[in-house]
Amino acid sequence: MKSIFTISFFLKVIVAAILLQTLYFKFTGAPESIYIFETVGMEPWGRIGSGIVELIASVLLLIRRTAWLGALLALGTICGAIFFHLTILGIEVQGDGGFLFILACVVFVASAIILIKERKNIPVIGKTF
Repeated sequence: MKSIFTISFFLKVIVAAILLQTLYFKFTGAPESIYIFETVGMEPWGRIGSGIVELIASVLLLIRRTAWLGALLALGTICGAIFFHLTILGIEVQGDGGFLFILACVVFVASAIILIKERKNIPVIGKTF
């Protein structure tokens, strides 16, 4: 009998948990979230829009048939976050010691691994991998 708690499942839960825990701060307009999105010139539409995409990605990650799409959405969103950390925001934001940047890197690596493991489930192109 195959265990449900595989590495892939663990990574999906980790990515979904990280993305979901940030939603509270984005949707309630926490000062740090507002600061981040004002700094990059995307407040409030970027904060709320990225929150919606992260919510959708989290749900898709936890459904076996759509995990590849959730990973792809998470990768796309988190690439933007990492880009802004490396350019405008800096690694450390408001004295967080780089915690948000580290979380973004964890989501990036885990989402990439999930996407690679789920590549055969991608419609049209999945069968060629």
